Amino acid sequence: MSSLNPSPSPSASAFVTLSSVAARTPDGQALFDNLSLAFGRERTAVVGRNGVGKTTLLRLVAGLAEPAEGAVARAGTVGWLAQSYEPASGETVAETLGAAGPLTLLARVLAGDGSVEDMAEADWTLETRLDEALAQVGLVGLALDRPTSSLSGGEQTRLRLAGLMLAAPDLIVLDEPTNHLDAEARALVAEVVERWPGGVLTVSHDRGLLRRMDRIVELSSLGARTYGGGWDLYVERREAERAAAERDLESAEREVGRAAREAQTALEKKAKRDRAGRAHRAGTSDPKILLDARAQRAEESGAREGRLAERRRAEVEAQLVGARERVERARLLSVPMPSTRLAQGKVVLALDGVKWATPEGERIVGPVSLRLTGPERVAITGPNGAGKTTLLKLISGQLQPTAGRIERPVTAALLDQAAAILKPEETLIEAWRRLNPEGTLNDAHAALARFLFRNAAAHRTVGTLSGGERLRAALACVMTGTRPPQLLILDEPTNHLDLDSIVAIETALAVYDGALAIVTHDRDFMDNVGVDREVRLTPARG
Repeated sequence: MSSLNPSPSPSASAFVTLSSVAARTPDGQALFDNLSLAFGRERTAVVGRNGVGKTTLLRLVAGLAEPAEGAVARAGTVGWLAQSYEPASGETVAETLGAAGPLTLLARVLAGDGSVEDMAEADWTLETRLDEALAQVGLVGLALDRPTSSLSGGEQTRLRLAGLMLAAPDLIVLDEPTNHLDAEARALVAEVVERWPGGVLTVSHDRGLLRRMDRIVELSSLGARTYGGGWDLYVERREAERAAAERDLESAEREVGRAAREAQTALEKKAKRDRAGRAHRAGTSDPKILLDARAQRAEESGAREGRLAERRRAEVEAQLVGARERVERARLLSVPMPSTRLAQGKVVLALDGVKWATPEGERIVGPVSLRLTGPERVAITGPNGAGKTTLLKLISGQLQPTAGRIERPVTAALLDQAAAILKPEETLIEAWRRLNPEGTLNDAHAALARFLFRNAAAHRTVGTLSGGERLRAALACVMTGTRPPQLLILDEPTNHLDLDSIVAIETALAVYDGALAIVTHDRDFMDNVGVDREVRLTPARG
């Protein structure tokens, strides 16, 4: 992968500068080459398909990895927020914030036990800044001695973000900071990012967060291209560029065909002249020296025409190569969705006073009453811990209610973010035939091919698929049997997908003619698949 943007000139405003940087996977596969970028006091998002090296780029900027080639220069401090975090045994909130030592020192000074050095080092603003940082991430009043492991994953992410606010580095580097967060927590993170006084560099597929960016860097098989502005402007410019590149490719392909025909015509003309020359030579009494001179001139003329034709063909073939390089190899997926023939107004789901509690009697969900008819689309929303996933399991029949009644008179399928309906060790052919036992091997190949798993790809094992491929494979397996489900139940379907895969799934679900019940915190996803209404859950009590 080579960079499409020029090398940055040294600038006092750049906190981190990458010059002709290359990165490799552990097995030596190239992720990107000759990448030159600078990150200063602006908000930058890195986008691109899974596997192009986005997180690797962030780790290089943060100093957590070294480039295979090139140099990374830092003129400012850098803070790092990893996508996942495993607190140490016994780690407290204060330790995660990086404030345990300073708080102990401050307490010693306030108790009158501090030395002169302690007095000089004490941060008298620390407690106020701690309260402000925790408030900004929605963790007001959080006990500093509480074990970090007792917090949810989303709370830990917000806590670590508060720690960055306390440290106040020049540049913060955030790897998927809103993944697994509910809508309210996503909004808090976005507000922190927008108010950050220094630089921000993030990898994210949260389009709400991406809209707050000052620029977007797209990593692809062609290198890195920088777009000024946020998500919507990036999409508009990228689509215009892709359309222009497609037109250039079509034009180059036509020119290659024309050049090939011209070269063939030149060869045929030369062959015709050669035959005529031989016939003339055989039937004339002209001197041999004159005939040889004519033959030499004809040969030189034919050779010159041939060289011109070959040069023309080489030029247009080079143009074709350039045009192909400007068009992404992996183009946006177009997933076909078979018709479910769901009748308008048909009841597909009815919940009446449904509750679910643990064997110990702790109520997790309910009471919930809900009715879906026809191809209606409903989003089940609410904060983390409100029981959304549990409700989906009740709707799909994986759990039975401890109170109330559920009617589901149509075929249904549950697809979660890990596509757990598929088994990691089975091939796609095996998965399709397990889920569609009435189908033949030919049926399986045809069905998977419709979802772009053709030939050898149909024999890949599920465990080797990316998140987007796995969800596409699950759709292929559940949608192409003799009775496609008239109700699809989706649990956070966009988690772990790159943006192009999300758009592909959105495009497929937008034309799906069955009913949808979705848990998602992605507002764009809801809008793009045509959610009709929301059912908001609140954490159950008692």
